[in-house]
Amino acid sequence: MDQKKNDCPTVGVIGGGQLAQMLAKAGKKHGVNVIVQTGSSKDPAGNYAYDLVLSHTQDIKGTRQLSDHCNSITFENEWLDIEGLSLLEEDGVFFVPNLSAISPLVNKLSQRKLIDRLHIPGPKWISLSTLKLDDFILPDKWTFPLMAKSSIGGYDGKGTKIINDYNDLKKLLLEVNHENWFLEQWVSYIKELSLVISRSTDGVVKSFPLTETIQDRQICDWVLAPADVNHAVKALAYNLGVSLVRELNYVGVLAIEFFWGESGLLVNEIAPRTHNSAHFTIEGCKSSQFEHQILIAAGLPVPSTDLISPGAIMVNLLGYSDNNNPNNSIDNRLNQLSEISGLNIHWYDKQNNAPGRKLGHVTMLLKAKDCIARKQEAINAVQKIRSIWPNEINS
Repeated sequence: MDQKKNDCPTVGVIGGGQLAQMLAKAGKKHGVNVIVQTGSSKDPAGNYAYDLVLSHTQDIKGTRQLSDHCNSITFENEWLDIEGLSLLEEDGVFFVPNLSAISPLVNKLSQRKLIDRLHIPGPKWISLSTLKLDDFILPDKWTFPLMAKSSIGGYDGKGTKIINDYNDLKKLLLEVNHENWFLEQWVSYIKELSLVISRSTDGVVKSFPLTETIQDRQICDWVLAPADVNHAVKALAYNLGVSLVRELNYVGVLAIEFFWGESGLLVNEIAPRTHNSAHFTIEGCKSSQFEHQILIAAGLPVPSTDLISPGAIMVNLLGYSDNNNPNNSIDNRLNQLSEISGLNIHWYDKQNNAPGRKLGHVTMLLKAKDCIARKQEAINAVQKIRSIWPNEINS
């Protein structure tokens, strides 16, 4: 493995999944060496990284080894050992984002507390630890259904439960660690939106287009960019994002998921990393979210985030049960998708085809300039893709 003192900037990435794969590809595009810390060379990033440190992502010794060969280190996901990494930061390891910025965001409960402290609009919530098993009373004006969320480890619908009545609530109280769960008031929304922004080391903030995310059983099905909402909503989302990264002195790429409806624009969750909702930026924008993360970590300037067409879609390809039917094989499905004009296929090279697992995604640029016509163009394209690759999600 080459030392970090070489002609090319070298960035370390903790994690070897599909986000790390796309970060490594972005690094190659811009002459940045990307070294990945991951538990297996067969992980999605394995064949694309400049080099690998084969170590569990929470193994601090492995991260120290990674730091010996990198100018900086960034993250694929937020499941981090902040306490262990802090020891490395004290020794001069440069993390992007820095640990003080990312710490309030690695836990959904600490996210909620941060949002309240900054007076950012979000769903009303209470910690499960405030409720007593034998005598629990909901706050005034709260009604069922409620949404229960785990503060750690939840993604793609995992770590969430819909609470329809007191029986569901009592069952939850018996089953989970109260300190790690909280309840939110149910939000009736019109659309789910996502904003991905970047902030460079010199404080310059750039925003990718606000997008609409369409969910299927709490997993992102497909994404439409730009979102069909008025300018005031877009401006508010952007202002909230800028306020957040500046308050945290956050450097790198960050995603904010919103609910939008009768209650206005509410922050649902914050992801301190590149995000599924902005995969369309690889083909759809003048630069991608992955380029921004790598270039910022390497201390290099970032290009424009403008769309290169009137719009774009991204559709997730999830794992499924093929029942040993050759006509239903992955190769057959991918071949059929490749025959769709204008479709870009991104395959993650994962080893396990499990129902609901993200195996890849496709993108397509949209041509219609009118937002109504563009939405219909998007729906037609998604229907064609789903006729080849329907979703199979474990309920």
